[in-house]
Amino acid sequence: MWVLLGVGVVVVGFVARINPLLVIAAAAITTGLAAGMEPLALIAALGKAFNDNRYVSLIWIVLPVIGLLEREGLQELARGLISRVRAATPGRLLLGYFMVRQALAAVGLTSVGGHPQTVRPLLAPMAEAATEQRRGKPLDEETRNLVRAHSAAVDNIALFFGEDIFLAIASILLIKGFLEQNGILVEPLQLSLWAIPSALAALGVHAVRLRALDRRLGMKGFEA
Repeated sequence: MWVLLGVGVVVVGFVARINPLLVIAAAAITTGLAAGMEPLALIAALGKAFNDNRYVSLIWIVLPVIGLLEREGLQELARGLISRVRAATPGRLLLGYFMVRQALAAVGLTSVGGHPQTVRPLLAPMAEAATEQRRGKPLDEETRNLVRAHSAAVDNIALFFGEDIFLAIASILLIKGFLEQNGILVEPLQLSLWAIPSALAALGVHAVRLRALDRRLGMKGFEA
């Protein structure tokens, strides 16, 4: 159980708002030492992990492309597209994205979607436009932030509960390894199948939340 001290380091570090890179590094070192690793072996493991996952830095190549598309009017195009759909409400739009995101994650396509490449340049502006269409005037700052927060939330929740359905995802292997360490033998397929009810429950709960979002916007002068 001492290896779980790393989780405590992460929680304390984030609550204290310490640099996330330092927090993660400290958590990794704490976990390694608690597991009985020698200092040199721990440093070697950290170096190997960094080398094996260096492709993560490719995101810095994608970000300038997204910024260029936004500068050339991507958000305005998304707003114009959704404004022509009379039946669109922010709740319906976000629920549709939730289902697509979860379905794609369930077959392993976790990189299709995401905050920098989809939520910020496309989904959030479309949800804002759907809200403005119902209101007939620009949004106030509080409402705009509310819509943006829900736009980010649907991506997080759909991915979190959808990816575990995919058999060869890292989280399934992590769960399997943890259970085996504690004497519980399960097959990855069993874990994937049992992730389906959780994903459906998440979809149902979030559908209710998004319906409540439409009602909340309606209470503030919108036609939900």
